Amino acid sequence: MFREALHIMLDREAGIVVVGELGSGALIEEAVARLQPDVVVMDVSMPGINGIEATRILIAKYPALKVVALSAYSYKQFTMEMLDAGAIAYVVKSAAGELLVHAIASAAAGKAFLCPEATAVLVDSSRVGAKASASNPKSAQLGRREAQVLRMLALGKSSPQIGADLHIATSTVDVHRRNIMNKLDLHTVAELTTFALRTGLTNLYPAT
Repeated sequence: MFREALHIMLDREAGIVVVGELGSGALIEEAVARLQPDVVVMDVSMPGINGIEATRILIAKYPALKVVALSAYSYKQFTMEMLDAGAIAYVVKSAAGELLVHAIASAAAGKAFLCPEATAVLVDSSRVGAKASASNPKSAQLGRREAQVLRMLALGKSSPQIGADLHIATSTVDVHRRNIMNKLDLHTVAELTTFALRTGLTNLYPAT
């Protein structure tokens, strides 16, 4: 229903033509190849494949494509990973009216756009992150994927569950976990969890 409402709203806007829509990320690559859109409005949370991975796949194949991220959440983790994957704009669903139209126009013109909610979260997180890095410089040693694995370990997820969520092999998760332990000089999942809680890393993922 939300997608249909967006379709109707966007079709009414001058200069915007909705050429297609999908209820799952599984067919996104085929749809983009067939429809050749200038802009893709990408839901961050989708069945089949999440918006972060879908965006990464599309941008790798179609570098000129503009992706506008759309999410129910303004969490720093979602915002940063969508931008890192190649999205040029980020809008929360609660603001998916005039702001989404503006985001699409900005994206089509090659200009970045963040809704006020996402901007505020990034600014606040930057301040918190600076303090955390100063008191816990080890956290800066972790790569993006390692930080993801650490957060999910701290949330109590097993290696198979993390692998399924991140679309990587269980053995790869175990390698990341060993590397994290070596970098942080920590030796148990309990110690990793304590570290993640102390540095605020676990706050970057919403409860599901």
